[in-house]
Amino acid sequence: MEAARTVKDVSPHEFVKAYAAHLKRSGHVELPEWTDLVKTATFKELAPYDPDWYYIRAASMARKIYLRGGLGVGAFRRIYGGSKRNGSRPPHFCKSSGAIARHILQQLQTMKIVEIDSKGLVKDGELLEKDLGI
Repeated sequence: MEAARTVKDVSPHEFVKAYAAHLKRSGHVELPEWTDLVKTATFKELAPYDPDWYYIRAASMARKIYLRGGLGVGAFRRIYGGSKRNGSRPPHFCKSSGAIARHILQQLQTMKIVEIDSKGLVKDGELLEKDLGI
């Protein structure tokens, strides 16, 4: 008999890919009309090439909330931030878009996947644990 597997036992890439497909199939996540136009950060030059990038980001954020908890929009801006290339000048860290993180958290909250506590921090909700089979 195989031992029970948790989110920590599975490859992050495989889990996010599978959970993003689940979110897309469920039909509860409403894509905003600006998903094909928006950049994910100020240091990016183009919008994402993958048309399912919104579902992938939502799945990744749900995984981070489940593993770490107590995250807000600012934490997700740092997590998904990166290096801004300044040409011949040295690169510097730049945060990602807060509007995307805020919108995804609102969607996850309406789906009852995450909950907001009294301090405004995000923690995992009842449906996240149910979806993950834990």
